Amino acid sequence: MQLSNSEEQLMQHLWKLEKGFMKDLLECYPDPKPATTTIATLLKRMADKKFIAYNEIGNSREYYPLVEKSDYFSKHVNGLIKNFFNNSASQFASFFTKETNLTQKELEELQKIIDKEIQKKKK
Repeated sequence: MQLSNSEEQLMQHLWKLEKGFMKDLLECYPDPKPATTTIATLLKRMADKKFIAYNEIGNSREYYPLVEKSDYFSKHVNGLIKNFFNNSASQFASFFTKETNLTQKELEELQKIIDKEIQKKKK
């Protein structure tokens, strides 16, 4: 299951805060801030999708993520590779390195990361 763009934006704030009340989440948004009812609706949908949960403290709810940021984006990227690059990591890497205007330094850093992973696989 995936998050909509607005849910994902709210989830980004919650990942950053680690836990928070409605007022904390609203403070993360730039002006003009979304309506409280909008945030409440998004939080309910995200809880229904099992992305977040909450603890009731008095009359307030303290929300926290149930899904790790790295897990969510890992599935997101794998879905992207599957749906847009014929499940080929090589096609994705080729597109990514050619179309994102990476500097030589960034490409060299990527190469180091890939070389490190290759060494791990050899062990």
